[in-house]
Amino acid sequence: MATQVATNWKLKGMVLIACNCDYGCPCNFNALPTHGHCEGGWAWHVQEGRYGDIDVSGLSFAVAADWPQAIHQGNGEAAVLIDEKANEAQRGAVRTLVSGAAGGPWGILKNTWTKVHEPQYVPFQVELADQRSRAKAGNAFELEMQPIKNPVTGVEATPSAVLPQGFVSKNIQLAASKLFRVQDGVRYDHSGQYAAVGPFEYSGP
Repeated sequence: MATQVATNWKLKGMVLIACNCDYGCPCNFNALPTHGHCEGGWAWHVQEGRYGDIDVSGLSFAVAADWPQAIHQGNGEAAVLIDEKANEAQRGAVRTLVSGAAGGPWGILKNTWTKVHEPQYVPFQVELADQRSRAKAGNAFELEMQPIKNPVTGVEATPSAVLPQGFVSKNIQLAASKLFRVQDGVRYDHSGQYAAVGPFEYSGP
């Protein structure tokens, strides 16, 4: 009986993050979400990446989800959005990655979802500009960041967080969401709340 060999893969790029928590997001520090439940998502832009012999460089994809409690308590529902410019092989590679079957952060997150909607293929626009980064995936996912402002002076703050055990990003720039709206599979608008951007580098198996 032949033994199935796991596919080697590696991705490197930037991830944009937003949710319904207050600035900083206590979940980054193993605390419970600000409002007791989590509604948030990630948009990944792959600058360099391969899944086996499939090159996925230049592609973007996003996951938006909601959980009735903290993420680790499960029962979440997730929507998956994939760059429509991906060819069939690339789409298959991204679907496998996001499913968690190949490991990476999605291998952890998949255990928190009880419902995952079928992937949608939509045009992506990603602009990387530190705390003013933005991502748009069709009409389903839109995130526009802005620096956090001091509530007294109005001066812009540029905090960051180093997360050595972070499984999505280990070094993030903290921001506010000027706009964060999701309306496909899961639906919410959490503009004015937590946002962040940071580099990622994942590999497997």
